[in-house]
Amino acid sequence: MTMAYSIKRGKSKAIARKIRHQRVRKHVTGTPERPRLVVTRSNRHMVAQVVDDTIGHTLCSASTLEEACKGVEGHKVGAAHKVGELVAERAKALGIEAVVFDRGGNKYHGRVAAVADGAREGGLAL
Repeated sequence: MTMAYSIKRGKSKAIARKIRHQRVRKHVTGTPERPRLVVTRSNRHMVAQVVDDTIGHTLCSASTLEEACKGVEGHKVGAAHKVGELVAERAKALGIEAVVFDRGGNKYHGRVAAVADGAREGGLAL
């Protein structure tokens, strides 16, 4: 049974997202020189973390739950852009210039793309 077939047969979007997530994680890993920028998306919030996969530690993070993201113009997409800028600022403070973008199982669209754009504007190379 192929992936497309199982989704057509009534499987949910959540299962399709998990399949995409496994496919992305097979190819995306972070190193100390170029850690992984992980984006987690919920219905309300966005979280971005810079992770070094060799030791399995989060180096820095940002979230829409922080005060800096409250009341940002553009509601969810604007707040996601701000999260990208914040995580880029914190990564630059740690001496990180470039990261590998990990969108998880989410499509590169909307809030996920806004985090990436904010990180680029903050000075990170993706």
